[in-house]
Amino acid sequence: MAQSSIWWLLAGGAVAIELMTGTFYLLMLALGLAAAAIATHLGASEAVQVITAALVGGGSVLVWRSIKKKQVAPARASANADVNLDIGGIVQVDAWLPDGTSSVNYRGAKWSVSHNSPSAATAVRQPGPHRIVEVVGSRLIVQSI
Repeated sequence: MAQSSIWWLLAGGAVAIELMTGTFYLLMLALGLAAAAIATHLGASEAVQVITAALVGGGSVLVWRSIKKKQVAPARASANADVNLDIGGIVQVDAWLPDGTSSVNYRGAKWSVSHNSPSAATAVRQPGPHRIVEVVGSRLIVQSI
């Protein structure tokens, strides 16, 4: 069996394992194995093939990891407007209870409401319109507008 065939089989095996496990990093390593196979086709020595696989595979893992670190983490589903269409809605809070909660009518039902900064001074918790910033179970977390 040709040496390039071994590299191609290893690359295919890494892709197959990635498909079963869902680890994206295996695709980066498979890229390095494929680069080693191409180096073999170009007539590189075994040492150069191994170094090519390590540099391309490891380098692509490092590049991908740095890209992922720079991305902003998505909001939790309870506070993500793409997941929960209530986020950004406006409710009218008539009065706050001493424990920092209230009750409002929203979408035809009674909901429990909490302010998004429970330790804030009561001056922040004034009656009036509030924007929904998160939904936790049957409780709306709101902020003053």
